[in-house]
Amino acid sequence: MRRRHLILGGAAVATLGACSPSKFKRYTGPDVTAVVVNKGDRKMYLLNESRILKEYDIALGFAPDGHKQIEGDGKTPEGLYYIDRRNPNSRFHLSLGISYPNEEDRRIAAELGESPGGDIFIHGQQHPLKKNKGDWTWGCISVSNKEMEKIYAMVKDGTPVALRP
Repeated sequence: MRRRHLILGGAAVATLGACSPSKFKRYTGPDVTAVVVNKGDRKMYLLNESRILKEYDIALGFAPDGHKQIEGDGKTPEGLYYIDRRNPNSRFHLSLGISYPNEEDRRIAAELGESPGGDIFIHGQQHPLKKNKGDWTWGCISVSNKEMEKIYAMVKDGTPVALRP
């Protein structure tokens, strides 16, 4: 009897696990060699060399014009960075860290007597069932959760990120 319960319990767990799709996707296509963000157009491109693999509509920081200089300014950085970390347990579904601030960003903020801030990510939505409207982040780049699942699978640590005005 005990063995039967163990078998039935294991089968139930396996069945329930199969019902909820994983947020971790697989990608077997061409390598993403760069991420390009055009802030003005609210577009992000995943590139393989000069070929566009994917294009996404994005949301930015709530004060999107200009380069991020200090913590809390609501701006999304501009310049050349790279993916330096990933967070599978992000409050925003999944997230890929951008290497902001760099040495120049720290220097500029220090001249202003301020902190440059940090924790700039490409991430999903805050609420899984409600899509945020407009520019709403504190300087990050946001896409839908479904899109973020694909991006998370495609983009590797170390991938260059160009953030353009």
